[in-house]
Amino acid sequence: MSAADAADPLVKVHVWDRVVRSTHWLIAGSIAVLAPTGIYIGHPMLLSPGAAGSHFIMGTIKVVHFYAAIVFTLAVLARLVWLFVGQGHARWTEFVPVHAPRRRGMWEALQFYLFLRSRPGEAVGHNPMAGFTYIFVFGLYLVMIATGLGLYAEGTSVGSPMRAFEILLRLTGGAQTATWIHHVVMWLLLGFVVHHVYSAILTSAVEQNGEIDSIISGNKWIPSSEARQDAEARGRS
Repeated sequence: MSAADAADPLVKVHVWDRVVRSTHWLIAGSIAVLAPTGIYIGHPMLLSPGAAGSHFIMGTIKVVHFYAAIVFTLAVLARLVWLFVGQGHARWTEFVPVHAPRRRGMWEALQFYLFLRSRPGEAVGHNPMAGFTYIFVFGLYLVMIATGLGLYAEGTSVGSPMRAFEILLRLTGGAQTATWIHHVVMWLLLGFVVHHVYSAILTSAVEQNGEIDSIISGNKWIPSSEARQDAEARGRS
């Protein structure tokens, strides 16, 4: 152990609470189901002999897609509510850089992602750039939910309470436009997933703080001085 490590040892800090972790995995799992089923609904590629009623492939795929969409919607809404009622690193201030240190940290994190510096800067929870990016990601989530509800409402029976969401189709210019938006945003989210996984692995490898494990356990290993500064900053906020 070096003198620097002895002077500033790593300490375990509980960063992500159960709501953050559970909504994260529910959103990730539902996207893993929604993407392939959505692609199939848009471009059916399975052929079956005989009457469609004997196989009901498209109907089954749609049911799976709809149930996954319910999980996705509830998880996103729960996380949005938790931004304002949760504590610590779960709060909306992790996304919106209202404090000067977070704004300065955005530039440091951007330089790290562009390989202009070796470390992303100090951040116990989301680094400022990642947190700010999630504002747009959750915006995409809401677009997916809105267009999905509108498209679902169009196919419901007359008198169904879900018909109320047909207004969302009018806001997007009709079912065809809503379908196109739904499809494009899906690919944007899949692109984000690739970047998100890559960034998490990169940051975990560089900082060696248990970044990947933290979304399961909730804990990171942080230098004691950094953990102390973070606790003091949150005490003042």
